Amino acid sequence: MLMKSQEKVFSRKSAPERSARMVETIYGCKWSLTVYQLLANGINRPGKMVRSVEGLTTKVLNECLRRNTSFGILERVSYDEVPPRVEYKVTRFGSKFIRILDELEKLQSEISSET
Repeated sequence: MLMKSQEKVFSRKSAPERSARMVETIYGCKWSLTVYQLLANGINRPGKMVRSVEGLTTKVLNECLRRNTSFGILERVSYDEVPPRVEYKVTRFGSKFIRILDELEKLQSEISSET
């Protein structure tokens, strides 16, 4: 008995373009992970962040914060006060994203310990 050719069920899987680019961009910024640590420790104002980390400049921090905000990882909160006050916080999406980065770090540790 001849079988008809089976219909293809699966298509080629490609890398998730937007999320892969986001991970690349965030990992490419050496300060993003430091900023996440600062936020986890309650340091959420840019001035205090700069004072807390040796080598971190206001310009570089602002670029990092802007990039993370544009991806939806961080949220910028402005208060209508004099002098103006700005704080950053991790979004719900950002919490999920940071957990993924933590898992990547664990994977890297496993790879490093095997070699």
